[in-house]
Amino acid sequence: MTDRPDPSPPSPAGGLSRRSLLAAAGTGTLGLAAGAAGYAAYASTREPAPASAVVPLHGEHQAGITTAAQDRMHIAAFDVTTQDRDELVALLRDWTRAIEAMAQGQEIGEGGATSGPYDAPPEDTGEAIGLAASRLTVTIGFGRTLFRDDGGARFGLEGRLPEALIELPHFPGDALEEARSGGDLVVQACADDPQVAVHAVRNLSRIAFGRAQVRWSQIGFGRTSSTSRAQSTPRNLMGFKDGTANLKSEDTAFLQEHVWVSGASGGEAWMNGGTYLVARRIRMHIETWDRTPLGEQETIIGRTKRTGAPLSGGEEFTEPDFALQGRDGPLVPAGSHVALAHPSHNDGVRMLRRGFNYTDGTDGLGRLDAGLFFIAFVVDPRTHYVPMQTALARDDILSEYLRHTGSGVFAIPPGFGAGGYIGQTLFEG
Repeated sequence: MTDRPDPSPPSPAGGLSRRSLLAAAGTGTLGLAAGAAGYAAYASTREPAPASAVVPLHGEHQAGITTAAQDRMHIAAFDVTTQDRDELVALLRDWTRAIEAMAQGQEIGEGGATSGPYDAPPEDTGEAIGLAASRLTVTIGFGRTLFRDDGGARFGLEGRLPEALIELPHFPGDALEEARSGGDLVVQACADDPQVAVHAVRNLSRIAFGRAQVRWSQIGFGRTSSTSRAQSTPRNLMGFKDGTANLKSEDTAFLQEHVWVSGASGGEAWMNGGTYLVARRIRMHIETWDRTPLGEQETIIGRTKRTGAPLSGGEEFTEPDFALQGRDGPLVPAGSHVALAHPSHNDGVRMLRRGFNYTDGTDGLGRLDAGLFFIAFVVDPRTHYVPMQTALARDDILSEYLRHTGSGVFAIPPGFGAGGYIGQTLFEG
């Protein structure tokens, strides 16, 4: 990340710099940042952000799904602590108003970060002062536990739990950590500036004080998929191009078939125009991979490392020929990642991937805790994720280099209009 000049003066007490605040926000202080019990649901009046930096939020679908993938991500899951339905709805309204302000590059609340009363916490945490909107999008979803827990239905949502909002089965090789999995709510903040994304999650955490608290969070520093044909294919931490066959925003017919919920009836009609988010924290055995010969790496992936072309020949976007034989069998091995993940081997199923690279320092043995924070949007996890992941976990050679440590499935409600709020179809539909 390139350092930017700080356009704001130092705090009167010589307080923390924006860079220090970012570091603090990334080391578990989200819950502590929640200082204000109330929230003024009015955006500050500030100079409008450049149009090129602003992603429109209102529409049929939430932003941050087919939006051209940004470079940075901060995702967080929340446990709802209130038992009051009205307080939960108020939280979603407050979050929506705050997201609308931040997406415009504005501060939150009438007083923002510096103009409120001195005897009360600021309504905005302030670390994004002077920064552009940076194409910020914030996408919100609901976990299965929001609808019911061991005691039964919650928040009067009887009959509203979608059948597709499942608990994922245990896959071979899973090493899931409870503290990195699940959650009642999920917030995915993406932007081209990491500080803007962190600022968004930090402020939503502050607003949630007394109503919800952070369960887990993850910062991603580099996208691993393209969601538009205008974007080049990025590389993951294994050095290979990732997401070559990913669905793109231009694939409207495929999106209708594989991503967007439509035609739901009864208690699930509120999901029409929505989708499902599958999140998996996938740690890579980086040191082992780095000692693996190039030829073996390419065989495991099924593509060349330099260009991303399939081993059967051609260019990056050439369709793999799984029948083409070499001296030792198929040029693209049947157990390669490309073969097992290809739609032709998964009943034509496709998904919109939107994952990010991550690194969280080292473990106690000096090994990098780094890998892929996998995010995919699908029309139904039962058909569009579980069968594929079952096959990958069982047969993919690449699985020997991976360990899944976190997991979550969330129902992403449809978009909203001006004056509405995210999740309105669930609570008022």
